[in-house]
Amino acid sequence: MKKVEVLKLIDLIEEIKKLDELITQSRKKKTSDFVLNQYEVKKIKMIGSIINELANPPIQSMESYLLIQKILNKYYPNIDNGDLLNDGDVAKILAVI
Repeated sequence: MKKVEVLKLIDLIEEIKKLDELITQSRKKKTSDFVLNQYEVKKIKMIGSIINELANPPIQSMESYLLIQKILNKYYPNIDNGDLLNDGDVAKILAVI
């Protein structure tokens, strides 16, 4: 990876960390569901951006896929596969895996 790519990814991860902390604090303060949903949507977009960066050439590698896995595990640790089975299409893909 080029230094500029590494710095871009680090900046994006730092932004995700800040947003994740904001979400945590907002939940403690019982912020409105509308605002929390807005934060969650932004977090999903940011994580999607970093996944796209890591999954596409020239960065794409086994190491980048491991980073993607680490990011998903860190920011979505409580996702249960049972929750995924509620979506019919996702359930079909999971069954094949």
